[in-house]
Amino acid sequence: MNEQKLRSIFAEALGVSESIVVDELAYNSIEQWDSIAHMALISVIEEDFDIMLDTDDVIDLSSFAKAKEILGKYGLSF
Repeated sequence: MNEQKLRSIFAEALGVSESIVVDELAYNSIEQWDSIAHMALISVIEEDFDIMLDTDDVIDLSSFAKAKEILGKYGLSF
């Protein structure tokens, strides 16, 4: 459930189809995921999962797979 929710967040924040939101999707690998979209993505993740990401985690969140790994540190399971 959390994985689908996160996939939807990525798709919405980046303005892409959910079908391209796979583990290998990485920051700057698509035109839509630039620094501005990254901050929008972080904002929606924090709001929808009711968490506050550390600055290091914001910087490290470099792919869909990494996002799941980082959110695991906040008690979310995928």
